[in-house]
Amino acid sequence: MNGLPDGTLPSPDDVLEAARRLQGHVVRTPVLRNEAIDALAGAELFFKCENLQLTGSFKIRGATNRLMQIDPARQKGGVVAFSSGNHAQGVARAARLLEMPALIVMPSDAPGIKVEGVRRDGAEIRFYDRHNESREAIAAAEADLREAVLVPSFDDPYIITGQGTAGVEFAEQMQAAGTPLDHLICCVGGGGLITGIALAFEALSPATKIWTAEPAEHDDWRRSLAAGEIVANAPGSRSICDAILTPAPGEITWALGKRLLAGGCAVDDTAIEDAMRQAFRHLKLVVEPGGAAALASALHDLPEAAKGKRVGVVISGGNVDPGQYARIVSA
Repeated sequence: MNGLPDGTLPSPDDVLEAARRLQGHVVRTPVLRNEAIDALAGAELFFKCENLQLTGSFKIRGATNRLMQIDPARQKGGVVAFSSGNHAQGVARAARLLEMPALIVMPSDAPGIKVEGVRRDGAEIRFYDRHNESREAIAAAEADLREAVLVPSFDDPYIITGQGTAGVEFAEQMQAAGTPLDHLICCVGGGGLITGIALAFEALSPATKIWTAEPAEHDDWRRSLAAGEIVANAPGSRSICDAILTPAPGEITWALGKRLLAGGCAVDDTAIEDAMRQAFRHLKLVVEPGGAAALASALHDLPEAAKGKRVGVVISGGNVDPGQYARIVSA
């Protein structure tokens, strides 16, 4: 599907409509401030805390919005999704709330806390070897077998507009406080969250510049935006940010992102771990590696134009393995 059913790309109005649709189905997450982190970053930072969302990440927004679009005649077959964890949990929870069966294709090395969350919401799991098997092929085959709807993690108009409801809230919260954002930094994998947020800000805060945040060895969006065309990651590139390690921007998300995004930031895993510690120390927040990418970028790769300005930082998730988290925050 390229865009909405009529072939067009999702619009700011589609995100605003999704925000109305999801009222009462997701948490309106808070925005936090901290002067100590401001001093470290050299800017006024405003943290949108999607780690406090249902299932521990923003993914429940897009999953619920997508599942609400499924024709009642097809709901019996349920849904199939593939994910390292946060999308899996979002789809599992949305399917339970909407009373649909769900199968999630997950890598065998997915964090245990994310596997546990999927199982707790009653979804089946099909594990695969991320180095030797194709999750896309497995999910497509399972969807055909079950006559189920395949729910992609980012390159879907209803996923994008659902994720963008976090941006609607963020822009509204900043307007209500009388402090509209000059810049906003958001982690990016496939691009569903950041392009949805960018659509929301195009409607509600068009002067805000939107920047991607990625691991330094997995910076396909930063390089794609600089080149003006999709540039994929090198095969086998690694990072602790398991939630955002997609191969390249999606077709729909790139069509939106190349128009809406200002540029990219990138940080190494050491900076990501530092951001996780700063969030724990100053904000009292548990943040997973991928969820800390935007804070790490604000602290270690802040765009020159954003220094001294009001900068929104999306904390996208908090589903981190307890052992890994203990090691990082105690280092």
